[in-house]
Amino acid sequence: TLRAESGAMLFMTHGVEMNTDLRGASSAFSRMMTGQNMFLTDFQYTKEDGEGTVGLGTDFPSKIVRLTLDDYENSSLICQRGALLASNPSVDIQMEFTKKLGTGFFGGQGFILQKLVGEGDVLVKAGGTLVTKDLQEGETLRVTSGSIVAFTSTVDYDIQMLSGIKNVMFGGEGLFVTTLTGPGR
Repeated sequence: TLRAESGAMLFMTHGVEMNTDLRGASSAFSRMMTGQNMFLTDFQYTKEDGEGTVGLGTDFPSKIVRLTLDDYENSSLICQRGALLASNPSVDIQMEFTKKLGTGFFGGQGFILQKLVGEGDVLVKAGGTLVTKDLQEGETLRVTSGSIVAFTSTVDYDIQMLSGIKNVMFGGEGLFVTTLTGPGR
């Protein structure tokens, strides 16, 4: 079974059945707060032999990245709002709150991020160039606000004001950048 956000299907082959449901009112509310659709669609191949194919697409030009939650600490990842495209049914979408007020206002992601918890693979949407960075203890990476796809729960997520009036006015990055401090990926 493949579980995807509603509206993500581009095509499905013969033998694949789809079933769209809320999957619980409180879970639907959590999904909505993390930038997902309230409804989820399960795709399942129902024939006895052979296999089926489901083609999924994104709501903006992006890459689809396959990540295995078992590869990360606590079998979880924290993602930008609306990042999840699909997963297996055992993956739970939870709300992850920013830890500081300023980060919620100026961090580019809002106060609520998306926490994916469970076993197996997830497909997340990522726009632009992808960079994977393993941060050492205390190492900080500064990132343009809104450019983060996912990070592990051990990474500290915050914002930092850019220094220099020329940087702020003419640098094109805005007033704040997001800081990710290790350890973690």
